[in-house]
Amino acid sequence: QVQLVESGGGLVQAGGSLRLSCAASGRTFSRNTMGWFRQAPGKEREFVAAITWIGSSTYYADSVKGRFTISRDYAKNALYLQMNSLKPDDTGVYYCAARGSGPMTAKESNYGYWGQGTQVTVSS
Repeated sequence: QVQLVESGGGLVQAGGSLRLSCAASGRTFSRNTMGWFRQAPGKEREFVAAITWIGSSTYYADSVKGRFTISRDYAKNALYLQMNSLKPDDTGVYYCAARGSGPMTAKESNYGYWGQGTQVTVSS
């Protein structure tokens, strides 16, 4: 059974930092694109960042570019999201996702594996 489990969320003041982690089990995703999405209250889930299986290419939503960094640890089968200079607009539930196959993409429907999410709250 494939599982993606996020951790690292919490409450932080604007300008602060958080590092999200996603632990994968049940299969290895070393050859798969992985990504982070988020959902703010009352809004649809949106793309945040993605990274290719080889880790040499990354892609960010314009709203987080320059502030967030996505990375992965192949040995640990894990995915990370370093979030700096957080803003209240970054508040939401953050989800880890993995593609079964295919290139890097921001399209939610292309990801077949999802975690349960971790709450990030940024206070002003």
